[in-house]
Amino acid sequence: MTEWIGTQRPNLKLDELSGNAGKQLIADLVKIQHDGTVEVDIEKNSPAASELLKLHPALEGTSVRVDGVISDSVKLIPRLKIAILVVGTRGDVQPFLAIAKKLQEFGHHVRLATHTNFSNFVKSAAVDFYPLGGDSRDLAEYMTRNKGFIPSGPGEISLGRKHLNVVIESILPACTEPDLETGTPFMAQAIIANPPAYGHTDVAEALRVPLHFFFTMPWTPTNEFPHPLARVPQNTGHWLSFIVVELLIWWGRRRCINDFRSKKLKLAPISYFSTYRRSISHLPTTYMWSPHVVPKPKDWGPSVDVVGYCFMDLGSKYQPEDVVIQWMQKGTKPIYIGFGSMPLAEPKRTTDIILEALKDTGQRGIIDHGSGNLGTCTEVPENVLLVQDYPHDWLFLQCLAVVHHGGAGTTSTGLKAGCPTTIVPFFGDQFFWGERIHQKGLGPAPIPISQLNSANLSNAIRFMLQSEVKCRAMEIAELIQSEDGVVAAVDAFHHHLPPELPIPPPSIEEQELASPLQWVLLQIEKWCCLPCGLRL
Repeated sequence: MTEWIGTQRPNLKLDELSGNAGKQLIADLVKIQHDGTVEVDIEKNSPAASELLKLHPALEGTSVRVDGVISDSVKLIPRLKIAILVVGTRGDVQPFLAIAKKLQEFGHHVRLATHTNFSNFVKSAAVDFYPLGGDSRDLAEYMTRNKGFIPSGPGEISLGRKHLNVVIESILPACTEPDLETGTPFMAQAIIANPPAYGHTDVAEALRVPLHFFFTMPWTPTNEFPHPLARVPQNTGHWLSFIVVELLIWWGRRRCINDFRSKKLKLAPISYFSTYRRSISHLPTTYMWSPHVVPKPKDWGPSVDVVGYCFMDLGSKYQPEDVVIQWMQKGTKPIYIGFGSMPLAEPKRTTDIILEALKDTGQRGIIDHGSGNLGTCTEVPENVLLVQDYPHDWLFLQCLAVVHHGGAGTTSTGLKAGCPTTIVPFFGDQFFWGERIHQKGLGPAPIPISQLNSANLSNAIRFMLQSEVKCRAMEIAELIQSEDGVVAAVDAFHHHLPPELPIPPPSIEEQELASPLQWVLLQIEKWCCLPCGLRL
């Protein structure tokens, strides 16, 4: 629930409008762009803008914590059953898996719930897995076709609702059902989620457990830059763009959410314009990027942390095939080009563009097949290596520069490796990260996939080959390598836990303990998750 400083929640004229009237009022304020972003022009409809700006919380008297996470070295943290809910691609899941492993070191029982195609990945890290609805590959294809807010055809709206419904319907079981393989009971006592795991706030409300958002892109309103999915002509519209995007997303999911609340959770429905009451900006939120890349905005309060990138270090023990080592040793460091989980409409044409640009610039190249099947339809020359499913944290260290789609995970790994970067965005926050890379002088302006050709890719490669660009990339790499985002993320989670938590019910094993001393020691171990050397 939104907490307003020194006053009640403001009354809005929007609350008095019908659904269609309210929707039209906001629609007059925005224009959907061809790249799927939203242009928010406050001069187009100043009455609507003025109404929504009433939602801006007063900041006077609040303490804003900018420089990292406050450590609670003496705070007593119980051992909790934590459900981590993640919807997205491999790059979305991987930082959460790193956090899950660290939480387990503190004695928590962690379940990571995400798409079934990541089951083996999660289990390989010795973390409990539970399936969420939907397939990340289908979701990526849907997002690429529809570019965020633009349905590409009449059937896409119903397909989008189907994607949403299967996710929402799986959220409650992920937090309450026994393990599907072992039958071990599980009832979440805390929830960590990324915002696209819709149903998170509703399940947390029904179970009365704390919810903490973790995300790889900005979702908290700020005056310092616009929402990653928005374009804003006036700086004064930055904060408002977050509210408008939130409302647009709410329009697409309100019916599914309210059906879920009333039928499954027995909760009251959410009224049309009350989504701001459930805004991410009023819940503990941790952002998993380096403050050296995007500093924490000064108007983000103490409930928001920017902790650094959360890496898993998959490449430190990786042993590639001999043929790869031999190819690497034959010449200069190559340019990496790959688009990860992004589907490609024309993989052969895209591969031809890449090969022409490498030839034009005289560079060796590594082409990653990815989900778009790059390189599978074309015979490649000897100075190009085709790869599949190589850990980026090993591969990028072997490269001179990288060209990719701009997913948050791939971007962070390239920066940590000291690679100048060209981003070819497909949708969503990829445009945001492309612009950030360019603003930092770490790469050229982003090239949207629809505009990619051999000429602009060749120019991008030449930009990355400049010595001053490489120097800046190495400087930011040193800063990122000095951070430990995983430790800071766990610290943030512990810090924002409410002071009073429900006492976990005793297990059957505890009830059967005959020795009172054994019982007391087990309680100490159970409640004190900070390592203290006391173990049974």
